[in-house]
Amino acid sequence: MRPGGADVLRAWCAALVAAMPVSGAAAAEDALPPLKLPTIEIIGTTPLPGIGLPLRQVPANVQSATGEQMARQHGSNVGGFLEQNLGSVNINDTQNSPFQPDVNFRGFTASPVLGTPQGLSVFMDGVRINEAFGDIVNWDLIPQAAIAGMNIIPGSNPVFGLNTLGGALAITTKDGAQFPGAAARAYGGSFGRKAFEFESGGQAARYDYFVAGNLFDEAGWAEHNPSRVHQLFAKTGYQDGATDVHFSLTYADTKLEGNQTLPLSFMSNRKQAYTFPDITENNVAFFNLTGSRFLRDDLLLAGNLYYRRLSSNIFNSNINDAFDVTAPAGPGNPPASNAVNDVGESRPGGAVQLTSRRKMAGHDNQLTVGLSYDRGDTRFKQFEQEATIAPDRSTASAAPRALETDLRATTRYYGLYLTDTFSVSDRVDLTLAGRHNRATLELDDQLGTVLNGDHRFQRFNPAAGLTYNPSPALTTYLSYNEGMRVPTPVELSCADPNAPCSLPNAFAADPPLKAVVSKTWETGARGKWSSDVHWSAALFRSDLQDDIQFISSGGGVNAGFFQNVGRTRREGLELGVDGKVGALTLSAHYARIDATFETPLILNSPNNSTAQPLSCPSCSEIAVNPGDRLPGIPRHLLKLRAEYDVTAKASVGISLLAQSRQYARGDENNQDSNGPVPGFALWNIDGRYQIERSWEVFGRIDNVFDRRYETFGVLGRNVFTGPDNTFDASGASWRSEQFRAVGAPRGVWIGVAYRFKAAPKN
Repeated sequence: MRPGGADVLRAWCAALVAAMPVSGAAAAEDALPPLKLPTIEIIGTTPLPGIGLPLRQVPANVQSATGEQMARQHGSNVGGFLEQNLGSVNINDTQNSPFQPDVNFRGFTASPVLGTPQGLSVFMDGVRINEAFGDIVNWDLIPQAAIAGMNIIPGSNPVFGLNTLGGALAITTKDGAQFPGAAARAYGGSFGRKAFEFESGGQAARYDYFVAGNLFDEAGWAEHNPSRVHQLFAKTGYQDGATDVHFSLTYADTKLEGNQTLPLSFMSNRKQAYTFPDITENNVAFFNLTGSRFLRDDLLLAGNLYYRRLSSNIFNSNINDAFDVTAPAGPGNPPASNAVNDVGESRPGGAVQLTSRRKMAGHDNQLTVGLSYDRGDTRFKQFEQEATIAPDRSTASAAPRALETDLRATTRYYGLYLTDTFSVSDRVDLTLAGRHNRATLELDDQLGTVLNGDHRFQRFNPAAGLTYNPSPALTTYLSYNEGMRVPTPVELSCADPNAPCSLPNAFAADPPLKAVVSKTWETGARGKWSSDVHWSAALFRSDLQDDIQFISSGGGVNAGFFQNVGRTRREGLELGVDGKVGALTLSAHYARIDATFETPLILNSPNNSTAQPLSCPSCSEIAVNPGDRLPGIPRHLLKLRAEYDVTAKASVGISLLAQSRQYARGDENNQDSNGPVPGFALWNIDGRYQIERSWEVFGRIDNVFDRRYETFGVLGRNVFTGPDNTFDASGASWRSEQFRAVGAPRGVWIGVAYRFKAAPKN
């Protein structure tokens, strides 16, 4: 939401109060208590920040969080905060790096892993930051210290454009006018973690500035997963009563190493890596110019222009799926093969949006019309490097790197959207919305013509919602919306069962894929038990047509291909309570998510214990039936948090994060003999003590009881079955196993924070 929008609403309320007649009895105003205006919570419901809508008019179970809430918990990254605090969110920690989680919401994913099917859109100050090449979300490039607030808007809201199958996460950043002052924190502890974070903002006349940065370095809790994250955010702007213009720069340079999933037979040492190294290096420069102007009191024009440049270098250690056990290992028949990806992206784009609050037929009405254009130019190079396997399973190699893929990809996304909220009465509001999406994807093979392609998709997606407020303390709603995502260049080039890819992936000429369409129903209610205690409840169902899933091929752990799998469904229940009772702040969120296949399928899955020939004599396949659960999505999620102000200077918080079991990738029929990945429950504690006005010391303990747990599973072939888990070159003892992503052990950190708050200037 644009801060000016809330200012306008507050100004209208104040003007209304000032215009009220004063009676003779009220003339003795010194004897009356001060007038307290009700707080109106405004929710941004469009890609570009604008006026927003009061929450009572929004037909969805929107969840919000502030930067202040994040600061109080002293976490290290955005993904971890979302998992621990927002309902229906869980993490698959497939990379075992705190900055590379797969963030799932209602069974839809925003992942940094190139090739993971994406179902959530993520916006930062009105710019969709899903990257152009694979629609991935690089959580390590989002500066936590710069976040003013976040809204997660559930459902297939078409206004937010492509990838909004299950929801949209809208992040707004701080500016100096709203966040004057300075703050810094430094902390360290377990896993060799050392971190320093700072921010500073201010305003002079109508101009303001804000700057924030983060330096994070740790050795990692496992043997080969250090992390280095450097982030800088700067913003400057101009604001007056009608105009708001800001220019921001986000810069980040990161190096993250993971230690892959582990087979169950390796669990005696949960810190080891299956193979290594696995390194992701990201560098981003993101420029964003945003502006808005009230043309009239009831007419707001907003727009943005942005440019985002991303450079990624990814090194993946892999077992050579084509290794011939009957021939000597060596050049031409290496046991391992490293994949080195060099990805360069440039993304210019912009949007313009007009919002009118002019009454219609004597009723309040808010109409927003917008137009957006996003372009992505990507140069993708993949090199293959032959490698041996050291006794510690390292695949470091001095062999030359052979260029296997050199691809230019250009994506162009056009969107025309509108949303209108009409107040039928003081208690009933009707919202109608829609967006026409047009997407073109051009692939230009620099080594030949095999990968050349020209793909075009377009669709109009509608939405409708109704809210009914029987009292100021209760809102009920019903909504229906449709969204879509188009296949990415990664998926279009890895869709052949006869030529499986490894993630991030190798490319081949493959069959085309269809666009995914999501249709979501939601009904629910929210209200207040008191001014400080809020509750919500929602029922939802999202049906996907032509859903795209990554299907395991059975070679390497991450080898497979993308396939349209027909219809899938995510449906469930959300319950939430948040409030403050005296010195105690409480939060409770429960979600039940049933994520299922709805189309009968025959899938390749040779490492599944029930696999057998179904469509051909030499195949290893499984039969998936309607109702079988999608991998990687737990049915039950529970988050509890209590924070108690022990004194005016000291507080302590305790959190519970619990989830039920989930099925492994490759076990789409839910019948593999390894069974599902078990559920878990983790307790976390954080506390702070204010030394004096501006200084505090703080501490945090994650996984207090040091529980062993896993967040994800995949069926694969274990080739390290020799003595002491070494490579068996004969292949005689290779076996199918369930591999799991191991969760982090107990971590303890302490630090000191400084904060000076200046009063915002009007």
